[in-house]
Amino acid sequence: MRIAMIGTGYVGLVSGACFSEFGVQVCCVDKDAGKIERLRKGEIPIYEPGLDELVTRNVAAGRLSFTTDLAEGMRGANAVFIAVGTPSRRGDGHADLSYVYGAAEEIAQNIEGYTVIVTKSTVPVGTGREVERIIRRVRPDADFDVASNPEFLREGSAIADFMRPDRVVIGTESELAREMMRRLYRPLYLIETPIVMTSLETAELTKYAANTFLATKITFINEIADLCEKVGADVHDVARGIGLDGRIGKKFLHPGPGYGGSCFPKDTLALVRTAQQVGSPLRIVETVVDINDRRKKAMADRIIAACGGVVDGKTVAVLGVTFKPNTDDMRDAPSLDIVPALQKAGAHVRAFDPAGAHEAEKLLPGVEWTKDAYAALSGADCVAIVTEWNEFRALNLTRVKELMKRPVMVDLRNVYSPDEMAAAGFAYSSIGRPSGPADAE
Repeated sequence: MRIAMIGTGYVGLVSGACFSEFGVQVCCVDKDAGKIERLRKGEIPIYEPGLDELVTRNVAAGRLSFTTDLAEGMRGANAVFIAVGTPSRRGDGHADLSYVYGAAEEIAQNIEGYTVIVTKSTVPVGTGREVERIIRRVRPDADFDVASNPEFLREGSAIADFMRPDRVVIGTESELAREMMRRLYRPLYLIETPIVMTSLETAELTKYAANTFLATKITFINEIADLCEKVGADVHDVARGIGLDGRIGKKFLHPGPGYGGSCFPKDTLALVRTAQQVGSPLRIVETVVDINDRRKKAMADRIIAACGGVVDGKTVAVLGVTFKPNTDDMRDAPSLDIVPALQKAGAHVRAFDPAGAHEAEKLLPGVEWTKDAYAALSGADCVAIVTEWNEFRALNLTRVKELMKRPVMVDLRNVYSPDEMAAAGFAYSSIGRPSGPADAE
């Protein structure tokens, strides 16, 4: 089989590389000539563990190629995947579908034989129908079907998520399209992956419903963490106590500074707007969006409070700025609210991130970037752990204490235990747990 993947962003590149690993001939198409040239040279424009080896191996095997020419990419393709960006539209929060509809126009101009047009991008309900209308308008004679195949990839573990997913969702009313998609995903049938076949609208809504539910779960445990702090409970014990209930589950019950990234912020907002538009408002999700926005802004106040209420003229070391570990993605990262708030309060921010500094430099002006965590800590009045990279889980606390002006740590990811930090002589603040002694040695 042969497919074209339009868009070489996170979803398109990972999906294209993984399909090629299944033995499919994949041509990834992007208008960004610079990005395509880098990919042809083996340079991966995003940080995702294992992706560079996967791309290199399949390019060498002749199963994966890159081009800026859509006609070339679609030549002989059985299916064309639309994997372009759908960012939040400025002003109203709806998903911006201009790239999706633009891709549909160009696809229509290049269809040769029967082709399945698959929306891989996260799109609101009704997008697949509009893609079909666009192609019918441009090419009334075209032989094609439209399908929805939402992705459920987690940044940092995307390859494993594609190769061994919890499920695959495919939305289409065409039996011919269903058969084509079954052939593409045949390796997953062999490992008994659940394949959910449904309508276009149901598949589109399933993606948004999944992301908003997970965002709601994160927001729930964050609010429980705040309550724990007020009543003297431990949020980790609460999370374990409820997570062992099979109806609830333990995943996404980790308190922190709020969700970010490429999916949850824009998808929750897009679903809210869609629901409002059709007169079926989602009050829970509306509240989740509001709480999460407020939470990220409030994290700077925690850091300032740990510094005695004043950071003017003080140095705050920030460890981790990406929205999660094992990615360089800065989209809607909590650090984008925390760092500017600290700077506004007069703090000098010195930061380190294992993968995100290059992208973060463009978004966080005035930050002093270091080459490792210990350099960031030197002479600091306070350290804040914002992203839980593994290398921050085993810092030499004796060395940290020696380097810092005052051993004050604000752990927004609960990497360390309060008892451990108390024994090491730190003034330690975490999320939803007793924080040990108030004063550092």
